[in-house]
Amino acid sequence: MPWCATCHRFLSPPSVRADGTCPTCGRPVESGHAHAAATTEESTKPRRASLPWHLWLLAIALAVYLSFRAWQGIEWIIQQL
Repeated sequence: MPWCATCHRFLSPPSVRADGTCPTCGRPVESGHAHAAATTEESTKPRRASLPWHLWLLAIALAVYLSFRAWQGIEWIIQQL
């Protein structure tokens, strides 16, 4: 992540000028090491993204709710017979 020491802020890579200077103050920015090239075979494999915990919680709550409603529907059908 590019860092401008003069402005004291991180810059997005597309916002840095082609000559490697800050778009605000015009001074050279430090390139940083956030996107260093990976040389191992393991790091070139695509990583499988996991769902955030709150989406898992929502999915579990939905499954419980739908199971409860299905049970209510089955009970209603039994009572109607």
